[in-house]
Amino acid sequence: MIKPIIVGNWKMNTNSYEAYEISSYLVNHINEINSVDKVICPPHIYLPTLHNLVSTSNLHLGAQNMFYKNNGAYTGEVSALMLKEYCEYVILGHSERRTIFSENDDLINKKTKAAIINNIKPIICVGENISERESGSAKNIIRNQILNSLKSIDIDENITIAYEPIWAIGTGIAATPEIAQEMMKHIRSVIKNDFNTNIANKIRILYGGSVTDNNTLEYLSLPDINGCLVGGASLDSKKFSNIVQMASKL
Repeated sequence: MIKPIIVGNWKMNTNSYEAYEISSYLVNHINEINSVDKVICPPHIYLPTLHNLVSTSNLHLGAQNMFYKNNGAYTGEVSALMLKEYCEYVILGHSERRTIFSENDDLINKKTKAAIINNIKPIICVGENISERESGSAKNIIRNQILNSLKSIDIDENITIAYEPIWAIGTGIAATPEIAQEMMKHIRSVIKNDFNTNIANKIRILYGGSVTDNNTLEYLSLPDINGCLVGGASLDSKKFSNIVQMASKL
């Protein structure tokens, strides 16, 4: 059985007090749950402080993004070399990075390689927009994103794939369980057919897109879903705790 993982993406939210309060609550309320990997991804600026807070717990930290060079004249960027002291995970290729900051699969591939070299586990996001879904090209879009983002990488179970349909992110309109399962099954078949059958049976595939503690069970009960990438609900410590608790009971 694949161990589920629940990842909270805080995006560009919280002040230092709020970040500490959320993290403290999670350490105090879900630390005893060992059957689920629990990851929070705060803004970079809070990582050192939160690392000290969670270091004796089983709550893990992740970054929301990173650059692919270890150092150099890249004003405003943060490297894997800088993050590895604090993070075990990093989110790469989120649709907001793709759409707002024009990141493409080639850049995400470089970032993924840099994360792996620095022993940070990448969570690679893929997803289609509404026009791509309505045109019937969603599966092909997702396959190309996976193949290009993982090009020339010897993949293993430390890589996680997160399916986040762009039309469901931050809209309150979550994909139906049927749509989610169909795409999860497709993603696993891409890993099986284009990479490695054994890894396809071990790799974790997450659903993200308007996930709340009200709909989590609908997704986690599906056969090809191994967890959730949670956005807005991860800023509510009680809701995020509820989601983790639900995952632990499956």
